[in-house]
Amino acid sequence: MTISNTPGDSPLGKPVAYTASYDASLLYAIPRADKRIELGLDGTLPFFGADIWNAYELSWLNLRGKPQVAIASFIVPADSPNIVESKSLKLYLNSLNQSKIGSHETVLELLHADLSAAFGAPVQVSLCAPGTFGEIRMGELEGLLLDRLDIEVESYEPDPRLLHANQEEPIVEETLLSHLLKSNCLITGQPDWASVQIRYVGAPINQEGLLRYLIGYRTHNEFHEQCVERIFMDVLRNCKPQKLSVYARYTRRGGLDINPWRTNFTTGVRPSNLRNARQ
Repeated sequence: MTISNTPGDSPLGKPVAYTASYDASLLYAIPRADKRIELGLDGTLPFFGADIWNAYELSWLNLRGKPQVAIASFIVPADSPNIVESKSLKLYLNSLNQSKIGSHETVLELLHADLSAAFGAPVQVSLCAPGTFGEIRMGELEGLLLDRLDIEVESYEPDPRLLHANQEEPIVEETLLSHLLKSNCLITGQPDWASVQIRYVGAPINQEGLLRYLIGYRTHNEFHEQCVERIFMDVLRNCKPQKLSVYARYTRRGGLDINPWRTNFTTGVRPSNLRNARQ
């Protein structure tokens, strides 16, 4: 089924009353296609990957009316036709708060069915119950820190012309990291903060230019998933690496964090979902 929803018609930036009864129709799907066409992606995607969501505000009632809580993770394939606007997902999760559900397994089945329908592709769902909260580990993204560079910044819009690689130098494989990625919500303009990891095989990428480019997102309005795909395509086209992976860990808002990962490494293994210090 083709979805024609637009970001401007989503619940973002609008007063919305929280419902006390389960309602899957609250999930607001937005097609990925429009933004991808803007990036010149109107055919076979040059990457695969996933959007890794974590939901920290999940609760429902058991059959005796006693509240239950859990932390949920959702793995959404990057080739799903839709994203789901995050405020609508929060509203959907909150619609479970006063709903009586028999077991964790039933909650898993419900979330899997509803989210898969909204995203338009199978979504992996896992729940972490309170008894295993103590097993949750934290970890930071690895890589050579770009933020160590003492640079002057003049532009706060992403400029792909800042990206270049010395094609005459020997091929390298390296992983670069920055904690300075900040973009803004496409609709509300509220700030979104992230750490971003770029792994590639190819001619050495100029690190100062890459850092200036990433800082350029500071006044840019776009959803998390769209920013990561823009970064991937700009680096791919301007630096021409043989292999490329871009992974961003965004801080949470409304009890949700979204962590997009895009790669063309043929042996690419989905990155760890370890929460970092800012999450």
